[in-house]
Amino acid sequence: MTDTPEPAHSDEAHHENFGSKLNSLRAGVLGANDGIVSVAGLVVGVAGATTDRMVILTAGIAGLVAGALSMAGGEYVSVSSQRDSERAMLRLERQELAMMPEAEERELAEIYQHKGLSPELAARVAQELTAKDALQAHAEAELRIDPDHLTSPWQAAWASLLAFAIGALLPLVAITLPSASARVWACGTAVVLSLALTGLVSGWLGRARIGRAIARNVGVGALTMVVTYLVGTLFGAAV
Repeated sequence: MTDTPEPAHSDEAHHENFGSKLNSLRAGVLGANDGIVSVAGLVVGVAGATTDRMVILTAGIAGLVAGALSMAGGEYVSVSSQRDSERAMLRLERQELAMMPEAEERELAEIYQHKGLSPELAARVAQELTAKDALQAHAEAELRIDPDHLTSPWQAAWASLLAFAIGALLPLVAITLPSASARVWACGTAVVLSLALTGLVSGWLGRARIGRAIARNVGVGALTMVVTYLVGTLFGAAV
């Protein structure tokens, strides 16, 4: 009795749903990263101008709410536009299938022929897929759209809002809990560590060089805090 050989590249993530989950996770990491950097820059800048804990806290909360709503609104508009475009393309494809089914089947066969199938096999595949679900076959092969799983703008908006808010909470808590003399250093340390973590995760998800991703992430965050702190110090001294 022989063991059934495993399919080639069985360990690679080729499944579309898995790829979609990775993209969602990557978007969540980037949203949290934006929340960390944005609110860290804001509260550190305010801390450079004043030592009043409530002023810093109020500014941080305002930045968290405004940033989260902005991220959610931008994502909702962007995904809604994408969804409208996908629906329009599906509507046009449905009309073409109703008006010229033979031509559409030949077009589908040509797509598979360009992918490497022989003309005979491509024609047979197109015929069988058309008989099963013509719109699904054309949407996936020609438009690269899954008509049964269009992206939800509300889901994208909520995910962006939550990711930004979670990331923004870290610098907000880190700068308001310690004493006035230690709060900027405590916030900076927490932000650097958290950005190193998000850089590691984003680099791993993108299969990029981890060290470079971490250095880039931490560098941008550190530069943001230094600049905003100096600006806050200058304005605080001028008042």
